[in-house]
Amino acid sequence: MTNRSRIAPWALRLLSCVRFDEVLVLQGAPLLGAVFAMNALTFQGVAALMLLSLGNAFLVAHVFLLNDWSGVQQDLLDPARSAGVFLNRGIRRHEIGVLMLVLLLLSLLTFSQLGLATLGFGVMIAIASALYSFPHVGMKGIPLANSLLHLVSGVLHFLMGYSVFRHPDLNGLKIGLFFAVIFSAGHLTQEVRDCDADLRNGIQTNAVRFGKRRSFIAGFVLFTLADVLLLALAWSGAVPWVLGLIVAALYPLHFYWTLQAMREGLLFESVRRLQLCYRVLYAGIGAAMIVSVLLT
Repeated sequence: MTNRSRIAPWALRLLSCVRFDEVLVLQGAPLLGAVFAMNALTFQGVAALMLLSLGNAFLVAHVFLLNDWSGVQQDLLDPARSAGVFLNRGIRRHEIGVLMLVLLLLSLLTFSQLGLATLGFGVMIAIASALYSFPHVGMKGIPLANSLLHLVSGVLHFLMGYSVFRHPDLNGLKIGLFFAVIFSAGHLTQEVRDCDADLRNGIQTNAVRFGKRRSFIAGFVLFTLADVLLLALAWSGAVPWVLGLIVAALYPLHFYWTLQAMREGLLFESVRRLQLCYRVLYAGIGAAMIVSVLLT
C-alpha cells in the first residue's frame, strides 16, 4: 500500500510534464488530412480516425518532451518557464527520457495498425523532431533552416492523416501546404515570444538573428499567404467554397490582433495572447473544414 501511495503522485507529476495543450493543438492537421481523404464516414473509418488521433497524441507528446529534455538547462534560466521545468517538479532527466521513448514506441506501434505509409510519415516526423531538438544536432538555433524544417514537418503531419484513407497525391500536398505554412508562421511567432530568453541562452533563432519586429512581420506574412492559398484552393474546387468565405471574413480579425500586439511592443504576454487568439480562430476554420467536407 505504501509503494502504491508513492507511485501515484510520482506518475501524476511525470504526466504533468507533458504539454497537453500543445498536444491538443497539433491534433488538427492529421485529423483534417484523414477527413479530406475519406470517401465516406463509416464505422471502420471512425475507428481509423480514433487510432490516428491516439498515435498522433503519443507522437506529439514525444516531440514536446524531447524538446523539453534537450533544452532543460536553458528553460531553467527562463523566468517565464523555470517554474514548470520538470526538474523543479521532482522529475529527473532520465525519467523524462524513458517516458519520451515509451511514447515514441507507442505512437509507431499505433501507426503500424494503419498501414506502412502512415507509419513511414510518423517515422519522418520523429526524425524531423530529433533534427530540431536533439543536443549538438538541433536546428532550433539555425535561422531560416528551423522554419524550413517546420514547413516540411507541417506537410508530413497532414499527409500522415491523409495516408490513412488515400495514397498521398498532388491534391493532398496542396491542401497540406496550407497547414504547413500556418505551422511555420506559428513557429516564427513563438520565436518572437521567446526572443529575450533565447537571446540570454545564446540560441540563434530567427527572432534573435533578424530581430523581433522583422520575424513577427514575416510570421504574419506567412499567415496571410496561408489564407490566400486556402482561397485559391476554394476557388479551384479543391476544398469547399464556403471555406474561402470563412477565411476572408476572419482575416481582418487576425490583422487587428496582430496590430494590437505590435502596438504593445511585442512583449511576452501580448504575443502569447495573440497566439491564443489565432489558435482559436484557426481551430474554428478547422472545425468548419470538417463539417463542410463531411456534408459535401
